[in-house]
Amino acid sequence: MVTAVASYLRDFDLKSASVFLLGALLLCPIAALAVLALGDSEGIWPHLLSTVLGRYLANTAGLMVGVACLSLFFGVGAAWIVSRYQLGLSRWFDVVMLLPMACPAYLVAYAYTDVFEYAGPIQGALRQLMGWKTAQDYYFPEIRSMGGAIFVLSSVLYPYIYLLARTAFQKIPASFYEVAALSDRNVFWGVCLPLARPAIVAGLALVLMEVVSDFGTVEYFAVQTLTLGIFNLWIGMNSVIGAAQLATLTFGLIIFLLFLEFYARGDRRFNDTGRRHVPYDLKPVGRKKTTFLVILCLLPVAFGFLIPVSILFYNVVNAPVLTTFSDVLDSFGNSIFVSLVGAFVIMGSAIVMGSAAKMSHNKALQMIANLSAAGYAFPGTMLALGVLTCLSFADGLLERTSLYFAGTLWALFFAYLVRFQAVGYGAVSSGLTKIPMNLISCSRSLGMGPHQTARRVTLPLMRNALLAGCVLAFVDIMKELPMTLLLRPFDFDTLATYAYQFAHSELMDQAALPALIIICAGLIPVMLLNRLVQHQ
Repeated sequence: MVTAVASYLRDFDLKSASVFLLGALLLCPIAALAVLALGDSEGIWPHLLSTVLGRYLANTAGLMVGVACLSLFFGVGAAWIVSRYQLGLSRWFDVVMLLPMACPAYLVAYAYTDVFEYAGPIQGALRQLMGWKTAQDYYFPEIRSMGGAIFVLSSVLYPYIYLLARTAFQKIPASFYEVAALSDRNVFWGVCLPLARPAIVAGLALVLMEVVSDFGTVEYFAVQTLTLGIFNLWIGMNSVIGAAQLATLTFGLIIFLLFLEFYARGDRRFNDTGRRHVPYDLKPVGRKKTTFLVILCLLPVAFGFLIPVSILFYNVVNAPVLTTFSDVLDSFGNSIFVSLVGAFVIMGSAIVMGSAAKMSHNKALQMIANLSAAGYAFPGTMLALGVLTCLSFADGLLERTSLYFAGTLWALFFAYLVRFQAVGYGAVSSGLTKIPMNLISCSRSLGMGPHQTARRVTLPLMRNALLAGCVLAFVDIMKELPMTLLLRPFDFDTLATYAYQFAHSELMDQAALPALIIICAGLIPVMLLNRLVQHQ
């Protein structure tokens, strides 16, 4: 025991101390939520139990089930068609099927509501054509409803399932198809779907985590879920402790989804007994069937990207006035500024933590580095509450000085770091994994210290991974809504909060341009992701 402690203290240097301090800082908002949840909510839970808690749980569960079913239909169906049949333009399909990932769900919700609501052009044209006077004269699906939220979220989240399912289908060797044919079994139901199930469930778990975390869509459609309940308790009822307790309940649901993902991956393996992997040749189909399958694949793309982007573009082109262009420009500048600074902060932290996890043999350092990326599993509303609690405590300690953090850009950067540390950490870990350890050992044997090795060997070899992580963090920050909305300084708008305010006031003409800019920025990681998939 004494020897182990002495060895640990000998290895504990300045770098180790910085990793522990940074890890503790990143985990502070999560710890603050836990501590806050232990406080006295002043009897708010009996009120919640008798009024809205059941609705929050039922709506969250219903939304998850609906999005799961429709996303599986979109994602698995399209993945099977693209992986099984010879449709032509396969590289084009690889890009197109991922386009909805560039669209934040709340922006798609704004676009569809503008067209399909009672005062929109679709219902207006129907009333004029059929001579209807009021909504009682006809039936039209309500877009601001549970069904509308399921449709919107499924249309933009199905690529998570599609990407993993397609990869799993393409990795199934041709020998498995031959065995299925010899056994007279259905290839899809009897062989491919069971083999791809862990990947599909992993993608589904990611989709459901996004559903639980969503704020903008459910708030705009007035679907009262647990995440919206946290916001209502905190802002509407001024019950911070009650919001923290409800956030803890939501976190339990997210932990269950993470467990589901890990369980789905498990230790399941399949092996081809041949000497080399022989991929399956795509099945040729006739022209009519090809047209039908292409249309079937493009339907979710149209729902999640083509139609909403066309609506937003139409609103931008036909906006009656452009007097708000200067405000959009200011918001765009703010978005670029916070996204750039936030991305560099995230990547700097990720390099420190990722290097510690990869290079150090200290298990405690590795555990701290891995836990530092846990913030991505929390909804933005929950993290905003934890960040504000931490910063309020820090402001209390510094009340005799002129320093303060809450309500400043420091609060935003700290929130972005906690939320998106996993993005940078994943990129750094991926880059370090591809560097042979003998290169690092050779550098050290030539007399280079750790910093020289990082500057001259490690970082140059990780350049592409670092660039990818920086771009992903940049776009994630640009799209982020709930944390920015709750923690931004007074009179400070990003494109996301600017679009939210106008859309919330039913002024879609003014919200269209910033929404379109956000979507254009979101296309960058889609292209990067497609390149990574093609070079697997």
